Amino acid sequence: MKKRMGALLMMLALIISSLFAVGCSSNSKQANDQPQTKKEKIKIAALKGPTGMGIVKLIEENKDIYDITLFDSPDQLVSKIVNGELDGAAVPSNLAPILYNKTNGSVQLLGINTLGILYIVENGNTIKDIKDLKGKTIYSSGKGSTPEFVLNYILKKNGLEPDKDVKIEYKAQHSDVATALASKEISIAVLPEPFVTTAKMKDASLQIPIDLTKEYEKVSGNNSKLVMGTIVFRKDFITKRTSDVDEFLAKYKSSVDFVNNNKVEASKLIEKNGILPKAKLAEMAIPKCNIVFISAQDGKESLNKFYSILKENDPKSIGGKLPDENFYYKGK
Repeated sequence: MKKRMGALLMMLALIISSLFAVGCSSNSKQANDQPQTKKEKIKIAALKGPTGMGIVKLIEENKDIYDITLFDSPDQLVSKIVNGELDGAAVPSNLAPILYNKTNGSVQLLGINTLGILYIVENGNTIKDIKDLKGKTIYSSGKGSTPEFVLNYILKKNGLEPDKDVKIEYKAQHSDVATALASKEISIAVLPEPFVTTAKMKDASLQIPIDLTKEYEKVSGNNSKLVMGTIVFRKDFITKRTSDVDEFLAKYKSSVDFVNNNKVEASKLIEKNGILPKAKLAEMAIPKCNIVFISAQDGKESLNKFYSILKENDPKSIGGKLPDENFYYKGK
């Protein structure tokens, strides 16, 4: 009787153990079958032209991580950053402090993505250096914006008074200046890339005697660089997803290196994604577009100097005041 009872209890224990194992296995399977929560794509904007060229590798290879949209004008980005439609953007350097001041510090600068892209272009061979501009008429676009302020600063530092020693005429668009130059309507112009290359493709005899980036560096001192493009992100997004932001910056740097080191392949992608209209134009322009990645901390001195120059010319050009230390992202 005792033996029979013992055998019965052992059998019952085995049944219970088996049921428990099956239950655990089932629960484990159910847990594994649960869908993993996917992170939302990071919404980023870039501009067509040099400011957007460095990001092209990310557009091609990271569609599951980044939702990158290209725009024609910086004005199209402002409200989207302010109201949170975008997490980050590649923007002109003076727009970064405007956004910072406009949002009461809710935007941070993560890095520099484009250095100087402004050049003096001439129909002829009369200009060798800045002082040769005395008594000449220069055509430009960008009245009331960075091209005007940079040109005026360089002229003054070389002892030339704008509109007195040098006459400056402004046209509405960069393309208007490039067309007038290529058709020989005008002789001397300030042009940014890729419009310099566009003009040269139409008239190979055009000369590029002065790189205004180098001239700026000569007169600004302390190895200060002329900064034309930056990367900004909303601060609340940085706080929530710091590691993702740092990963983006690492991938952005890799994309910049790819563009600079693989001009032919990169130019095809630049045309494919509508950043510039033609691959050949992109290929020829890349070496003069100064596409870089410099972290906010490494570029802070150059940015402070540049913003001080803009503020002296027109405080509104940077949103009324210089940004404070919290403007510059510190990273890891």
